[in-house]
Formats: sequence, C-alpha cells, structure tokens
Amino acid sequence: MKRAFDPLEPELMDRPQPVTPELEAYLRNLVSFNRYFGSYRLVRKFLAQWLAPDRNYRVLDLCTGAGDIPRLMVDWARAAGVTLRIDAVDFHESTLELARRGSQGYPEIQLLRGDVLKWETKETYDLVICSLALHHFSDEDAVVLLRRCRHLSHRFVLVSDLERSELGALGVQLLTTFFYRLPMTQADANTSMQRAFTFGELRTLAEAAGWENFGHMRFLFCRQALWLDERTAGDIPAVAAVPDVLPCPT
Repeated sequence: MKRAFDPLEPELMDRPQPVTPELEAYLRNLVSFNRYFGSYRLVRKFLAQWLAPDRNYRVLDLCTGAGDIPRLMVDWARAAGVTLRIDAVDFHESTLELARRGSQGYPEIQLLRGDVLKWETKETYDLVICSLALHHFSDEDAVVLLRRCRHLSHRFVLVSDLERSELGALGVQLLTTFFYRLPMTQADANTSMQRAFTFGELRTLAEAAGWENFGHMRFLFCRQALWLDERTAGDIPAVAAVPDVLPCPT
C-alpha cells in the first residue's frame, strides 16, 4: 500500500474555511477518535512516565487541532498534582476558534496561531508533543517538523501518528461507513490513513531529521509513536513493557 500524498489536494480540515456547524461536528468526531481509539491512552502513558508530582512543566503542542490533547494533559496533571503551562499552536484560525471555545476553564492553555514549520519562540519546553498530524505533511516537511520538535524541546519529545496499512484502511472505512458518517469525516479519515507513514518510513524520517537514540513503537489501533528522552537516550523500558503495544499488520 503506497503512500498517497498530493500537496495540491489538502485534507478538508486543512482548507481555508469559516466556523460552520459541519466543522464543529467534524472536530467533535476527531475528539471522539482520539478518546476511543488510542491517542489519549498513549499520551497518558508517557505523561505518567515522564512528569513528577509537585513539579512545573512547560509544554508545547504542535498542530493542536481541536485542542483536546492539551485539555487531556491538563486534566491528567490536575489529578496527578502536576502543574502544566501549555502553548498550543495551529495554523487554522477557524479550528483555533473552536479550540478556544472548548478550552474555557483551562487557563493553563494558551492557543496560538502559527505555521509549525516556521514557528519561533524564546521559550524552551520540557515537553514538545505532536499528535496525529505528521501525515498532513510531505516527506520533506515531515522531516522539518520532526527537526523543529527536537529543537524546541530540551527534555522530552513525543510524536504520535497513524501507521499506514491495508488493515488500518479497512478499519477506517468500516468506521466511517457505519458510525462516523459525516461526509467531511468520511473523506478525511480515509485520506489520513492513505497519507500516513508505515513503521519503517516514520523511522527513516526521524533519522533524516537527526534524531538519535530515540524510541519508536507500535500501539493499539494502528498507532505508532516516536519519542526522545534526554534522561535515558530514548531507552524507556517501562513504556516498552505495556501490554497494549501491538503490531499493525501490513
């Protein structure tokens, strides 16, 4: 199954558009995908591994979309006695507007508009995270984004995404046929799986971005993650040992 990426045909969510009921429904579906199909569980595992109670951390979330990953992190941190300050960056103003509406009551989160391939800041971050976004980019830009993640963090980096496979494509097709039937969701969900990277391709991109001694593993529901941990040079046995880490058949 070859990667099908056309920079002249962006996913529907990446096209300029106003805030509409369809966009709101689409983002609700994205949040549902994240909640029920592994993204939240994956992020929580790394937060529990890396962040200690009674400590303060600066976090950067790139390509934040609906802003649900920052909200998830704050909810986890509040319960764990951890203090987070999160900058969440996205390029699309309409998406950010909806993320702002959903993030009321989360003063820990600052939502910012910017191109993640060029976005600069004087801040340095304990953790840089990018969830389910890498497949929106060409191979070349994906390398740039991975390089940016490494540059902006002085401690931890977590990049998670889909893993492209025929089994995953079939699963997405079934989900969008019977459950997530919004046309925008149907179109983008299937396109996302076609544009995702295989396990080997993602590892090659990380190496091209200059990552060394990094972790890379498959997770449930055709998810995969790359990570860097300055304390252990990418060797994190506690995460590697979790029982819900599975291969995604090609």
